[in-house]
Amino acid sequence: MTMFLIIAAAIALQIFLTARKLSPFLSLLIVAIPMGLLLGMSPQDLLKTIDAGVGSTLAGLALVIVLGAILGKVLEESGAAEKIATTLIARFGEQNIQWALLLTGFLVGIPLYFNAGFIILVPLIFSLARKTGLPILYLAIPTVASLSTTHCFLPPHPGPVVLVNAFGADMGLTLVYGIAMAIPAVIIAGPILGRRLQVINPPMLDLFTSSTQHKELPGAWSSFLIALSPVILISVSVLADALLPEGLLRTGLLFLGNPTVALLLATLVAFWWLGYRRGVGLETQTKWLNAAIASIAVILLIITAGGVFKQVLVDSGVGAQIAALSESWQMPPLIFAWLATAILRVMIGSATVAVITAAGVVGPLIATTGASPELMVLAVGAGSVFGSHVNDSAFWMFKEFFNLSMKQTFASWTVMETTISIVGLAGVLLLELVV
Repeated sequence: MTMFLIIAAAIALQIFLTARKLSPFLSLLIVAIPMGLLLGMSPQDLLKTIDAGVGSTLAGLALVIVLGAILGKVLEESGAAEKIATTLIARFGEQNIQWALLLTGFLVGIPLYFNAGFIILVPLIFSLARKTGLPILYLAIPTVASLSTTHCFLPPHPGPVVLVNAFGADMGLTLVYGIAMAIPAVIIAGPILGRRLQVINPPMLDLFTSSTQHKELPGAWSSFLIALSPVILISVSVLADALLPEGLLRTGLLFLGNPTVALLLATLVAFWWLGYRRGVGLETQTKWLNAAIASIAVILLIITAGGVFKQVLVDSGVGAQIAALSESWQMPPLIFAWLATAILRVMIGSATVAVITAAGVVGPLIATTGASPELMVLAVGAGSVFGSHVNDSAFWMFKEFFNLSMKQTFASWTVMETTISIVGLAGVLLLELVV
């Protein structure tokens, strides 16, 4: 009980400090350190955890976020983002733009990790918001809901793949069931919820804005192809990993499909095709690069501090204590799997860590209860996105990019993630009746 009180107090303090306008970068560090000590960590272990939190967060995000911001800036300055936005509006109509973004997010989200997909699509959201005058969350929620839903339900994302292996589930059947669950989840948590949340309309940050007037826009095909080239490269690498034998071709495709490499290549192509080839000098392109990095520097630091907060919770043994507590509960296996994972997610913050921890807790239930391994995978996946809040780096990405207050972030991001989780649980229970 003491552990829960300490974590609850730390989260409450974090919310209070952020509401008082203290930079989240500082407040997350200020809160994480005493929380770790109160949870029983030694000062030496706590310092190692802080370094590990910074390292693990930056290792997975720093270059992806920076390169994604640069690519977005080039697309914006060159007029490619405007061309993409104009084409989408002309093809789908402004009244159907949410569905266009939902489909785009879903297709991008299947091969890409959430963070990479988010960074790639954020410039498009900003461009469409400026072009149409629609509220930013009206456009952002369907896009991000698609990315989050594919991340928690569909292989080849790490969580579902880990669970498929741990539970001995069939990968193909899990994918089919996951798509069947993801469709209603993303519709409810995307366009439907997005329409209700459009009343939250913060002023847009000066991100991905063009400093030039475009006399002539790039072609639609080249604009879409460059913007989506990271997705294409990563998708090809996923297929190569699954279908090709060991060899030079497979190794090369896997290298090119690494998110950092794919974004770097897309950025270089964008500089050449949309910049140099159209008469933009190197000095101007360097200004674009510097402006892009400057615009997301603070966001990157806040996300890193959130990673420290999360790592303190992981290394202090919170997950193990919750797992031990949850084993004594008596309830249907699918509901138990969802609830245990949801609690781990809320307390620890990392969906992947919650999934890995829950796999060890609920895995034995498959043999003892006869529960479907595929449905257990999806129940744990649904629980892994429940109640995202201040200990989740994605919470801060969403908050800072879209210039939201803490209250607005809870009312939008947290509600969206929880909606996906609850609809996912309902889908699992319905599938259990059918299959």
